[in-house]
Amino acid sequence: MTIDTMEKKSILFVCLGNICRSPAAEGIMKKLIEVEKLDLELEVDSAGTMGYHTGEGADPRMKRHAKKRGYNLTSLARKFDPEKDFDHFDYIVTMDNQNYSDIKGLDIKKKFNHKIFKMADFCKNNNITEVPDPYYEGDEGFSHVIDILEEGCSNLLIKIKKIE
Repeated sequence: MTIDTMEKKSILFVCLGNICRSPAAEGIMKKLIEVEKLDLELEVDSAGTMGYHTGEGADPRMKRHAKKRGYNLTSLARKFDPEKDFDHFDYIVTMDNQNYSDIKGLDIKKKFNHKIFKMADFCKNNNITEVPDPYYEGDEGFSHVIDILEEGCSNLLIKIKKIE
């Protein structure tokens, strides 16, 4: 099946609070999808494993760093909803090992394991095991996370296009 004939696929990026890493991944992936004119084939969202920041926009520092690279982060934070998100999303991509473990733990019947991934799995050049949380870091932390997410999102999109 080619990308032109595939059914609409959906991607959910997940971090802890849904204000730094996952909304940045969402914004980066949306831009890649727009550039490749795949808006009708792919849907993207983000969520957090915790609901600390529900209804808030992305961290202003992350928004600033993303904007410098041409990404617009407009999503509002929300908590991962196992009742809806497992069924709805085809790819659930977590930012760190704890997020991965938390999401896997919500899949009690192990019915959705095939949908759950680590962003680090798509990052071969950055030599990482997880996407670090930049929340308590300086500007370099936010910039580094965007570097990682750009590679991860690009490689994830390549994977989706090859599979479909």
